[in-house]
Amino acid sequence: MDTRRLLRTTGIVIAAAGLLLSGCTSGGSDVASASAEPTPAPAALRPYYEQKLTWRDCGVPGFQCSTMKAPLDYANPGSGQDVDIAVARREATGPGKRLGSLLVNPGGPGGSGIGYLQAYAGIGYPAAVRAQYDMVSFDPRGVARSSPVECLTGQGMDRFTQVDQTPDDAAERDALVASFKELAAACQVRSGRVLPHVSTVEAARDMDVLRAVLGDEKLNYVGASYGTFLGATYADLFPARVGRLVLDGAMDPTRPALELNRDQTEGFETAFRSFAKDCAKQPECPLGRGNPDAVGQNLKDFFRKLDAQPVSSGDPNRPLGESLATTGVIAALYDESAWPQLRTALTDAMNGDGSGLLALADSYYERDADGTYANLMFANAAVNCLDLPPAFKGPEGVQSALPSFEKASPVFGAGLAWASLNCTYWPVKATGEARPLTAKGAAPIVVVGTTRDPATPYKWAKALAGQLDSGTLLTYDGDGHTAYGRGSECIDTAINRYLLQGQPPAPGKRC
Repeated sequence: MDTRRLLRTTGIVIAAAGLLLSGCTSGGSDVASASAEPTPAPAALRPYYEQKLTWRDCGVPGFQCSTMKAPLDYANPGSGQDVDIAVARREATGPGKRLGSLLVNPGGPGGSGIGYLQAYAGIGYPAAVRAQYDMVSFDPRGVARSSPVECLTGQGMDRFTQVDQTPDDAAERDALVASFKELAAACQVRSGRVLPHVSTVEAARDMDVLRAVLGDEKLNYVGASYGTFLGATYADLFPARVGRLVLDGAMDPTRPALELNRDQTEGFETAFRSFAKDCAKQPECPLGRGNPDAVGQNLKDFFRKLDAQPVSSGDPNRPLGESLATTGVIAALYDESAWPQLRTALTDAMNGDGSGLLALADSYYERDADGTYANLMFANAAVNCLDLPPAFKGPEGVQSALPSFEKASPVFGAGLAWASLNCTYWPVKATGEARPLTAKGAAPIVVVGTTRDPATPYKWAKALAGQLDSGTLLTYDGDGHTAYGRGSECIDTAINRYLLQGQPPAPGKRC
């Protein structure tokens, strides 16, 4: 299980039958927050801002693709050390007045914006929005098609995902630490050039270059999950260039890594208890018909059995042990529509067939049937470990924090605490720090929070809306991760009105 602050939309997690947890903050930058007055790009950056994109067929009907250049290091642009930023669009379908580009981001960090655009946003966003906006996305630096971070081989990732993340003794603890060190070393060897330059601040600056080359005076943007942090960072850097920004499933940039991980642990407990209540109402709940505490204890007992004796998964090299099973359960908690799938997978696993939970875990990790992995987990670690100092200095810190994590979630607390050790061994020192993002002087920004969101707790949305100088909180009283486009007519109507007419929801609106 590797669920450190991996944050992305539910459509990517389950439909691609794939994201989850690692820390984020404002990242290091040589540029302080911009004033409310737009300023021209510095002379050294003008070649990037003035470049022309050449669009080509993507191979997916209706979509065009291009490649944008950005400086590897914004402190030293024009040095010849550039990164390639992959971009895709679907042009506005009309009729009606064209409103420019709408940039969308599915979260992560590490989620492919292009994959999200082609699989969902470019065809699944409301027709009225697609009619008036060019739907645009990009793979942020270090992700997928954009100078990707590469680390372990497929076989190496298979081993990494099976390491016991609830160590019972010194030997298991040492094995876990060794796995984090192996990942970090592999990333340094294969991606040392880009590792120091994949922060959220740098991705946000790339977004401003993209805004310019698309010909837009202001940035219109919908960011989900981690994408809210990316969008808020952009707004803080370039408040005068903010158009219509929707931040759905929001993060709180003031939280240091330890608090982010513990908050998210509590969020998954909240989501699990909602699942447990629903499961107990079903004719055949594999975890019993008791209250959520009893159901949770039954799941925890099952995980212990798998820790001692994994069950067959259909893949002889990857039996279903505790780590993969836990990841599979967490993946399904992102979206309540996956609860029936989770009940079936748990029932089968308890009867000796772990293939269902393994499939959920594979979707989470973006592992293909041929054993190859997308670079999701590598980019996730690279961005998060650069954005925030690590949660812990070593295993002793985890041991001390275990009681608080287990209080936050009796079921998932221990595993998520130990998973938070990852950035401790990262080869590049963090450049960011936890701090508020205010975007002083920006146009109205809509922040969306779901009350029982597993990955981005509702209190984060309230916090971000309060920090932003022009933030407006829109609340969805419900389950699952993020809210826009997930079945709430109230939420969708409010966001569509904002995107199409520029009218934000009334303060305090709940759906």
